[in-house]
Amino acid sequence: MADSLYIANLEKESGKLVVTLGVMELLSRRIDRIGFFRPIIPGNGTHDNDIDLIKQRYNIGLSFDEMAGISHDEARTLIAGGEEQRLFREIVQKYSEVRKKCDFLLCEGPTIVNMSEAFDYDISIRIARELGTPTLHVANGRNRTSLEILENIRVAEKLYEQYQCPLLAIFINRIDPALLVTAAAEIRRAHQGKSYRLDFLPEMEGFSMPTMEEIIVALGARHFSGPRTGLQRDVHAIKVAAMSSSNYIDFLEQDDLVVTPGDRPDIIFATLGAIVSRNYPSPVGMLLTGGLEPSPSMVRMLDGIDDLALPIYIVPGDTYREAMRAGEVKGILLPHNEQKIARALGVFESHIDSNGLEQQVIQTVSTTMSPLMFEYSLFQRARSDRKHIVLPEGSDDRILLAAEILRAREVVDLTLLGEERSIRNRAAALGLKLQDVAIVDPKSSNLRDEFIETLFQMRRHKGMTRDRARDTISDVGYFGTMMVHKDLADGMVSGAAHTTQHTILPAFQLIRTRPDVLVVSSVFFMCLETRVLVYGDCAVNPNPNSEELAEIAIRSAETAAMFHIEPIVAMLSYSSGSSGEGEDVERVRQAVRIAHNRWPELKIDGPIQYDAAIDVTVGSQKMPESEVAGRASVFIFPDLNTGNNTYKAVQRSSGAVAIGPILQGLNKPVNDLSRGCLVPDIVNTVAITAIQAQQVVPSRQQTKVVGELIT
Repeated sequence: MADSLYIANLEKESGKLVVTLGVMELLSRRIDRIGFFRPIIPGNGTHDNDIDLIKQRYNIGLSFDEMAGISHDEARTLIAGGEEQRLFREIVQKYSEVRKKCDFLLCEGPTIVNMSEAFDYDISIRIARELGTPTLHVANGRNRTSLEILENIRVAEKLYEQYQCPLLAIFINRIDPALLVTAAAEIRRAHQGKSYRLDFLPEMEGFSMPTMEEIIVALGARHFSGPRTGLQRDVHAIKVAAMSSSNYIDFLEQDDLVVTPGDRPDIIFATLGAIVSRNYPSPVGMLLTGGLEPSPSMVRMLDGIDDLALPIYIVPGDTYREAMRAGEVKGILLPHNEQKIARALGVFESHIDSNGLEQQVIQTVSTTMSPLMFEYSLFQRARSDRKHIVLPEGSDDRILLAAEILRAREVVDLTLLGEERSIRNRAAALGLKLQDVAIVDPKSSNLRDEFIETLFQMRRHKGMTRDRARDTISDVGYFGTMMVHKDLADGMVSGAAHTTQHTILPAFQLIRTRPDVLVVSSVFFMCLETRVLVYGDCAVNPNPNSEELAEIAIRSAETAAMFHIEPIVAMLSYSSGSSGEGEDVERVRQAVRIAHNRWPELKIDGPIQYDAAIDVTVGSQKMPESEVAGRASVFIFPDLNTGNNTYKAVQRSSGAVAIGPILQGLNKPVNDLSRGCLVPDIVNTVAITAIQAQQVVPSRQQTKVVGELIT
């Protein structure tokens, strides 16, 4: 089942909290450790009513800070500073941390239209996409015709489709009860065949009315007389008492809040008389304006009335302004307002098929994974068993910037190769500290002699001499690879300033291939907006034969599984199924048979065209019996020319983040970078290398104190 659900809206006053409450009530009956999270909370982040309500009612065992993502003030600052990605990254991090503490996490998105013009109105849906969670959308049906509601649904549909965000359901809330049946029928007819569920909730009479308590809190009113607690009656109207008391009393209605100047004792007397009279309605309370207190004799008289049922509060402003302010207060669900909560749950449960919704949530499996969520999962796994990675290209600015990020986020331990003074000076010029990052100069390190002798012994059968080994080990690529070979580092990442050959040749010679591996290959992690795909081989093998293609497929599937991507392997070709003939197609077909024999449980199919592998509609037409068509997560290209061009085309045309190439099949991880790589590419590749290293059992205990290696 899905382990999270996101509730979103695009419009003001959609009544989203009522839906949140109803869904929480439903899920809490089935799930023990249920959590609640809000990605953006109002104001400065010190208080949020929705969190307070859910936490108290359902006894959520999380702190406020864990349930709150980022404050609106902080979010606005980041957006204004052009740091939208940082905003999403911080939300993803907090969400992921709290999700680990729950069996199910319900998220309630922000209503940005109520908060600031600095945000795009669809940012709540974009947050849902980054979190990769199924979404329940709440639309406002209040005072809207069926056609207007349908148009709002279409707008929401387009946004969810645009952002590839999985839409579980749309709830149309606050529909006029008299129109509920006909509107629901009309809207359902227009939405037959949709993949999401559609439900309707009526407007609850008086539900949006504020209580006396909410108004006095909003206005900062000061208590004068009457009860201080139990102020939960709804205020149906604001009644300004400016005329004479004898005339005013005829305009008084049930559950009014009376607003009058503090020097009008006659209004106070008339209101008290209405309360005790059977012939007049009873108001909710009274606000005395102007900061004026009644005379001492009036105070004494009020103090002498037992069980005075009229709460009287004082506000500083003039009558008109305070009445307007009181009229602007909107009713909300407060944790202690049991009557309102009971009404909300009653309406939800009587109009929503709870069993159907519950089953849909349970059966929904989220297949989305945003680049930020993938990055976060990489960092978390790398931190869980921190490894030591060597970066040979210590003089490259991008490497230095990546090293600072990796150390600040405590992802790995690092060693940079190069001349220490030069690297330190360049880092200082970039404003970097490189705290706890070791720097080793291959030309002067006390490890040189040991490395030279090892290289000579390992390669002497290939004509290696000691003099040549001495020159070779000065190369940062060979020196770094030797550190990995001798367990002085867990892995290496290079290629920002060198060719792929410069990175992988020392690895082939020193690290070598695992005994069970036929050929070393590579994959790219292609991070699209809502999922991560695996492409192989796009960097190493120019023209693999059938056995090599099968090997690449199996190793790529293993890599996918290592990073929690279900391996569903598509062996790509220019034709799908049995439709094509020729040497190239037969080579792929034979590779599928070999892979099946070696790993019978692996979901693999081919030959298959790319569109049939990735698109459900196309796949069902071209290969209707295939369990891979339309669902592939691992794409194996028939040759290097096709793979390398395809990954670059997808990367540049779609904006996908391409991480790699990641080498697979070596005894220890050494990974290559593109010379056009960006700092985030380096950071992610280092994290992936560290995770690969976690799967390796070192031949001898590695010395973790890097400083001891270089002194």
